[in-house]
Amino acid sequence: MKKLVQINVVCNGSTGKIMCDIAKDAEEKGYETYCFFGRGKENDSIKCCKIESSLSILLHAFIARIGFNGHGSYFVTKKIVRKLKKINPDVIHLHNVHGYYLNLKVLFKYLKNDYKGKIIWTLHDCWAFTGHCAYFTMVKCNKWKTQCHNCPQLNSYPKEIFDTTEREYKLKKELFTNLPNLTIVAPSMWLRNLIKKSFLSNYPVKVVNNGINLDIFKPTYDDYIYDKYNIPRNKKIILGVANIWEERKGISDFFELNNYLNLLEYQIVLVGVSKKNISNIPQNIVCVERTDDAYDLAKIYTISTVLFNPTYEDNYPTVNLESIACNTKVITYDTGGCKEQIELFDYGYIVEKKDFNTIVRIIENLKKSKNDKNMSYDINQMVKKYINFY
Repeated sequence: MKKLVQINVVCNGSTGKIMCDIAKDAEEKGYETYCFFGRGKENDSIKCCKIESSLSILLHAFIARIGFNGHGSYFVTKKIVRKLKKINPDVIHLHNVHGYYLNLKVLFKYLKNDYKGKIIWTLHDCWAFTGHCAYFTMVKCNKWKTQCHNCPQLNSYPKEIFDTTEREYKLKKELFTNLPNLTIVAPSMWLRNLIKKSFLSNYPVKVVNNGINLDIFKPTYDDYIYDKYNIPRNKKIILGVANIWEERKGISDFFELNNYLNLLEYQIVLVGVSKKNISNIPQNIVCVERTDDAYDLAKIYTISTVLFNPTYEDNYPTVNLESIACNTKVITYDTGGCKEQIELFDYGYIVEKKDFNTIVRIIENLKKSKNDKNMSYDINQMVKKYINFY
């Protein structure tokens, strides 16, 4: 029996769900699977092993603030390496290795010098080839192509007080290059093209688009959803969905769009708003706290006139796919893989950032129509491609 090990910072959320969906299908294909994750809750649908304690993560986060991200969790990572040697997997699939839960030197020394199997590494963002950040498009920084230094966004995740990006860039380049049997996977052509301009360019890079569960995300009308989430029945819904609402997700653009809309006819609804942020949002915008009920989310997509996704930094956002699957068109910016999604399914619009006159004009002329295009965003297709790589 072949053995598959996956490692990710979380076992839930978008990347955690991808890890668990792969594990479930791999088990059905006869693999013995192991999922290791750093923090958060377990996923009840698959066997997951948490490898960090809350205290250890806090200590790691602290030293990361002073410029040593990826240098903590030494003994925890040593323990994981011992487990990996004991399991002796045929495939090790890495996802997000950032997030204050792994010691990079310990893990990659093992992968480079001791491990003899196949390595798959899915990059869910740009962190692996920068000296600090997960994304750099908002600040239009290209230092990652040659050598990071004088970082313009130390306050972005993972936050740092001191600028150690020159050292961290060199360390990542040393650790992440010359790994035997490594294949990198990018969820979008946009990210693949960036990887090919980075110090990871010598590796083969495959594109596997993120997928969604089409048994859940499909046109699903249920009248009760209006009352459950205080959504008005007599208005057309302009929907926004995010796991965490922040500036890079375009939260301020909804505030501006709110001033352009006929509020007697249209209603902005934001899903994923935290309790502490509700007070910062205009009172005439309906806020829905993050829901783990994907069926409810599908119903909210279904009753909406359009999904507006003004993201400024992203890879291959699944919210666009979820909306399209529910027959709700998308208006979004040319960010990351968003344009690829809109062009592939021909079911939405790419607009200039903050072009609210065009956005409103599109909204006013929108008509609901069935999406009968390519269904390649099915999560089963995504998982099948990964299993083929294994």
